[in-house]
Amino acid sequence: MLKQDILLAIEKKREELIHVVRVSGLNSPPAIKHSQELDRLLNVYNETPSQNRETTSK
Repeated sequence: MLKQDILLAIEKKREELIHVVRVSGLNSPPAIKHSQELDRLLNVYNETPSQNRETTSK
């Protein structure tokens, strides 16, 4: 998965989390679940190496 794809997934999950918090509350089970999913996506993003032209052209 490319970093750009992960960023899109992060933004989508963040928007979902905001909606769930507004509807269900900050400490609701759905909000906690979405928050954990967002945390996982952020970890994947941080662990994914950046692709730059120098390393990919070798």
